[in-house]
Amino acid sequence: MKLLMVVAHERYRDEEFEVPARVFDDAGIEYDVATDRPGTCMGMLGAIMDVSMSITDAKADDYDGIVIVGGVGSQQYLWNHDALIALVREMNEAGKLVAAICLAPVVLALAGALKGRQATVFETPLSVNTLKKHGATYQKIPVIVDDNAITASGPDAAAAFAEEIIGYFSC
Repeated sequence: MKLLMVVAHERYRDEEFEVPARVFDDAGIEYDVATDRPGTCMGMLGAIMDVSMSITDAKADDYDGIVIVGGVGSQQYLWNHDALIALVREMNEAGKLVAAICLAPVVLALAGALKGRQATVFETPLSVNTLKKHGATYQKIPVIVDDNAITASGPDAAAAFAEEIIGYFSC
């Protein structure tokens, strides 16, 4: 099994990447990391990591699922990233896992992956309204699993989010 984790090149939420990555490592799940602008990526809390893979180079056939990390950078750099939205749409249509945390569930909504599904998001008027506009039923709870979509509300839910992803593949 292999996942694609996606982070914005700046202002991604550190623990929303680090906690799931650690859980995936412990579970023996492989993952690649892609970003909108390859190079040094900066977290909101000061984490720094080098990411060489561009979102545009990722192929849906190479992965069993996608995990999109939140933070304010996701709103600025990922919400309107056409290649990411197309990749999520392709993976969702293939029945693969589509997962996002914090502000990143908006990407799933924009790709049509949350239509008719329960979902959560870091609550802002724009994030909640975008989910609803694209057919999701917003729930103010930490983590939601609805078919092949897993959404989480923010950094406090990072561990539970990661465990639900592991659980999804254990079925």
